[in-house]
Amino acid sequence: MQKKLVKSRTDRKICGVCGGIAEYINLDPTVVRILWIIFSFWGVGILAYIACAFVMPD
Repeated sequence: MQKKLVKSRTDRKICGVCGGIAEYINLDPTVVRILWIIFSFWGVGILAYIACAFVMPD
């Protein structure tokens, strides 16, 4: 069975993007959130999060 990248319905803080990515790659959602914050310092993370929030299905 093929996995799909979707927003998490159970592990969400804002939109469920980091929780969905964590479920997809079998990682702890906290690790994904910390990495996302680190990328946000370079200015890429915030725009990427907004894009993923609109593009990723529920």
